[in-house]
Amino acid sequence: MRVLLIGVGTVGEAIARISATADWCEAMILADYDESRARTLSDALGGAPKFPSVKIDARDPAAITELARAHRADLVMNAVDPQFVMPIFTGALEADAHYMDMAVSLSKPHPDRPFEVPGVKLGDEQFAMDSAWKARGKLALVGMGMDPGLTDVFAAHAAKHAFDEVHEVHVRDGGDLEIPGFAFAPVFSIWTTIEECLNPPIIWENGDWHTTEPFSAPESFPFPEGIGPVECVNVEHEEVVLIPRWLSTRKATFKYALGADFIEKLKTIHALGMDRTDRVRVGGVEVAPRDVLAAITPDPISLGDKFRGRAVVGTWVLGLKDGKPRETFAYQMADAEEIWSRFGLQVVGWQTGFNPTIAMELLATGAWSGAGVLGPEAFDPDPYLGLLDLHGIHHAVVEMEPGAHRPT
Repeated sequence: MRVLLIGVGTVGEAIARISATADWCEAMILADYDESRARTLSDALGGAPKFPSVKIDARDPAAITELARAHRADLVMNAVDPQFVMPIFTGALEADAHYMDMAVSLSKPHPDRPFEVPGVKLGDEQFAMDSAWKARGKLALVGMGMDPGLTDVFAAHAAKHAFDEVHEVHVRDGGDLEIPGFAFAPVFSIWTTIEECLNPPIIWENGDWHTTEPFSAPESFPFPEGIGPVECVNVEHEEVVLIPRWLSTRKATFKYALGADFIEKLKTIHALGMDRTDRVRVGGVEVAPRDVLAAITPDPISLGDKFRGRAVVGTWVLGLKDGKPRETFAYQMADAEEIWSRFGLQVVGWQTGFNPTIAMELLATGAWSGAGVLGPEAFDPDPYLGLLDLHGIHHAVVEMEPGAHRPT
């Protein structure tokens, strides 16, 4: 398979390094707005012809199309901020290439009732083009990272094997991960952090989606691996719009263990207008406040050796098995220092990045195939989890006592 990888930041670098020795990878074109960063990674991986580096402007769909055609890319892998999803998505379609991303097209809050009903939901722009992808016989696999991604695979696996009836699906992202010595250092892109945490969170319930206030419904969730209870809050996330499209469930939520201090900092950023994306004039120069924030916030790719603790991401499913209540939590745990020691990669970048490589291997071998705009739930989860085992990637399932911890 020939892959055009757009973006070689924290996660893009992880994807390239994990793919470097894979048999399925014929070539991976490393494309980034910062050509020097792409060239540095290319040199580290042996350069052309397998890992050529190029400059790309991800805002330009025509440039995406031209580059994909020039390099005969079978698949365009989107590893940049969600604000660039649609240009890359449409550029890949025009090039007649398959497409994959780890975050879907952005939402737009309802103009009058943002904390009650959705406006434009996450992924709506992409799903509106499903027929166009089907007409070309090409696949757009959306939301194929860690969460969304592996969490959706866990949900599909539970529905297939562990339950006769699935009643609720709740993704919980937490652990005891920290970056000592930094007052404010998001573990991934500040743009993504702001979009996820300050947009109205979305919930699936009673056969439809609705929204709520950011950071609402705090809930103490008992994370495994000896971590124990950690407070999680509602955050806008893709699983809630993906899971109900393919799996029958009465309710779906996503909650993230952000921590009280981090939440207060995000609230302050919003109150000061530093999350704005419109440009303001400062000393004769027009600049977006969010770009200023991004410029002064530590780059997550530079903090790989600073992380301590563990990141746990998993899917809590409630339902019935053999007529009796059952609850399971399927999860992946990554230890920051171990990941840095083994792979030289930042833990969240590795944890996110190994999932697209698993999916690419499945597509390359034909174990997964399809056309149209599809989420991870649309595919058989068994080959995916089988490859995790083959490659020695930790994942586990714990039984939870039904009713002991109620989702809110």
